[in-house]
This record gives sequence, structure tokens and C-alpha cells, in this order.
Amino acid sequence: MRWLDRLARKPARRSVTDQLAVAIDAAKRNDYATALGIWEPLARSGSARAQNNIGACFAEGLGVERDVNLAFRWLAIAAEAGDPVGQRNLASLCFRGEGVEQNYRRAAELYRAAAEQGDGPAQDMLSWMLLEGEVIEPDVAEARRWALAAAKQGIASAMTRIGMLYHNALGVSRDPAEAVRWWRKAALRGDADGQALLGAASHLGAGIPADAVEAYAWLLRAHAGGSVLAGRYMDAARAALAANEIAEAERRARSPLEEPDP
Repeated sequence: MRWLDRLARKPARRSVTDQLAVAIDAAKRNDYATALGIWEPLARSGSARAQNNIGACFAEGLGVERDVNLAFRWLAIAAEAGDPVGQRNLASLCFRGEGVEQNYRRAAELYRAAAEQGDGPAQDMLSWMLLEGEVIEPDVAEARRWALAAAKQGIASAMTRIGMLYHNALGVSRDPAEAVRWWRKAALRGDADGQALLGAASHLGAGIPADAVEAYAWLLRAHAGGSVLAGRYMDAARAALAANEIAEAERRARSPLEEPDP
């Protein structure tokens, strides 16, 4: 019966979910050799998420030489299998025309497929495409629906977009205070454009009492975060402040953000 004893002592094989978790932990440590060593056999045995992860590595050059053609091949397999992250990442290639001919309509179809499965970043991108209406037919109501879905998952850029809907009365009644409420939610989560718009509202007293110091602090954060919008208001906001107020705004801009509401 010794073979039974040996079998009992043999470590249990990890589930696919556990193996994926180990690989993700390795990737977070930038140990892509370990991650890819786990993902490759899983991908070849049919794991759509592993297929996506390999495709993403080729798309970004993580642990491998960047190869958009291989990225497209792996992501297409993952997307075809119904993986929402694979659909979203393949949509990004279609949108940019990398590894495949640029095709905005196909990108929108893939973003929608991922969004319908609950993928927050896909919901956000689909919302943006529907609102901008430059590459697909605009639909403000659908843009708002997907922005709200993404915001519910904590996607800050979607919160900024909802604020813009209220600010510009797109599909909703104009409500400056509601716009500010959404911009604050986005700003506290680090969205630079949300911070810029909150700063502008504070500077102008639109939907919120005017506060020159707070306005400049948010605009400084937004500018540091790369928001082009911040540049439209920074000079005017700074000009309204005394030297000690500028110093206070700079101090606030350097301080940690408050914990956002759930």
C-alpha cells in the first residue's frame, strides 16, 4: 500500500484560478518570466484569461519583445472565447490600428461586448465613444448609462464625464451643483480632468461657493496630473491670490487626497 501513501503525500494540483492568482502576483512584482511561465501552458490548454494576459504582455512589451501582431493573435483568441478583458484589450488594438487595420466600429462592438459583461474600463470607453460621436454614431442616453455603470465600479474618468453631462445639460437638466458633486468624486480618486473642472468651478463659483485658494490647489493638482484643461484657468486663478494664499494652495496641492466616499 506504499503507493497509496505516496499518493496521499503528493501535493494537490493548483486550480486554474489559483495559478492565475500566483501569476498576477508575480506580474505585479515585475516578474514577468514567472508569470508567463504560468500563463503559457494555461493559455494553450484553453484559459481565456491567460490568453489575454499573454496578449497584453506582447502589446505592452512586458517580459517579451513588443509584438502587436502576436498581441492581436492572442487577444483575438481570448475575445472569441468571451473573456471581457480580452475583448477590451482587443478593442484597444482595433481602435489604435495596432496589429490590425484601424476599425472604430469593431472596437465599439468589442467594448460593448466587454461592457455588457461588467468590465468597468470598457464601459467607460464605450461611454466616451458614444458621447464624443466622432468615430461612431453618438447616443447621449447610452453614453450616460454606461458612464453610470462605470462610475458604480469606481472609474473616476466616468465620474468626470457624468459631471460634464450635468454641466452641459446633455440628456439631463443642467445642474451645476450635481456637476460639482461628480467632479469632486472624480477628483478625490485622482482624475486630473475632474480636478481641473472642480478647480474651475471653485474659481468661478459655479455650483459651489467661490474659493480662490481651493480652486488654485485643485488646478495645481490637475496640472501636475497632466490635465490640459487646467491650463485654461491657472493664470487667472493665481492672479486672484496673494503670496500667502498661493503658498497655502501649493501646500494643499501637495497634501494627500481625502478618502473618497464609497
